[in-house]
Amino acid sequence: MLQQACKAYPNARFTAYLDCADEAGTVLRALRAGVGHVRFIGRPEVAERLAAIAEQLGAEITDETFDTFDLLDQPDPFAACRAWLWRKHTLCGQD
Repeated sequence: MLQQACKAYPNARFTAYLDCADEAGTVLRALRAGVGHVRFIGRPEVAERLAAIAEQLGAEITDETFDTFDLLDQPDPFAACRAWLWRKHTLCGQD
């Protein structure tokens, strides 16, 4: 999905994070798969170890909370994305 978005909108600037919640194993699998930005909200000592691994791989781990949109339960993800992005666009004062 991200590759398609990049192709369709080559001038758009964004950073996509994979939210792994408190699942350290999911973070490790994501890092091994080449995911560059991961969100982890687990125990601080585990986060420190994961951050060290991420740094070695040129990746980043954060526990920051973002304004997100989950497509998991959306019957029409494309339409849901369009509506969500349009709301964000108009809230920013853009036309």
